[in-house]
Amino acid sequence: MSAIQARVEAALGRLLPAPDIVPQRLHQAMRYAALGGGKRVRPLLAFAAGDLATADASRVEIVACAVECIHAYSLVHDDLPCMDDDVLRRGRPTCHVEYDEATALLAGDSLQAVAFQLLAEHRLAGDAETQLEMLRILAAACGSRGMAGGQAIDLASVGKPLALTELEHMHIHKTGALIRASVALGARCGATLSIDELGQLDRYAKLVGLAFQVVDDVLDCEASTATLGKTAGKDAAANKPTYVSVLGVAGARAMADELRVDARKALSGFGAKAKRLAALADFIVLRKF
Repeated sequence: MSAIQARVEAALGRLLPAPDIVPQRLHQAMRYAALGGGKRVRPLLAFAAGDLATADASRVEIVACAVECIHAYSLVHDDLPCMDDDVLRRGRPTCHVEYDEATALLAGDSLQAVAFQLLAEHRLAGDAETQLEMLRILAAACGSRGMAGGQAIDLASVGKPLALTELEHMHIHKTGALIRASVALGARCGATLSIDELGQLDRYAKLVGLAFQVVDDVLDCEASTATLGKTAGKDAAANKPTYVSVLGVAGARAMADELRVDARKALSGFGAKAKRLAALADFIVLRKF
């Protein structure tokens, strides 16, 4: 994990515009948002899926940077006053606090554009059709039927009680869509997998995506701001529906562990090739930050 995290950090540092290129302030804000922090869970999943498909690591590196750019952009926008209005991210001031709201908005827009530029200008798959499919997968994960749509549902749900199925629907889009895309893109950098195998991987990714959010909700209640690197307890203070508000802490933890077990079962047909994906399912559920 540490080696991949370091590799992605170095690659992002090379691939993002240099801080002295005009417009300097925008490029500095982009780098501030994307570099120097985070668990890099999505790149780790992309590399693990690429490992399963015996993909060239140099291809997966580009995919990993693309999904991390999308993730960083989403955090910048989520933290804006018009969204979650947060002042702390990854243990330091959020992008709009460090710079300003307009620069943060443009930094998020630009990071999203970089992600698609990376997928378009590098050879990532064995054929053009697969590479076009990779672009489609990432676009769908970002849009109104993916991450942005999930955020819209989240904003509309503040102060409203949600059933568990409604909460799952929201987070399958808000958090899960990009996690599923990370696995799908990493796998497509390597040997061609069957439709059934891709389906197994997508089921795994859907389950760990939900588990990631369940654990986030638990940690928001139990961990400190210093540990999380972001404002703890903010969801409860904002009266947002969470897995803890619906199930309680014990129920949420039980759900996360059940999702972890099911995710590992989804990988059973791959044998030892899926060991990194299986280990990441454990990490996502058992993490403390």
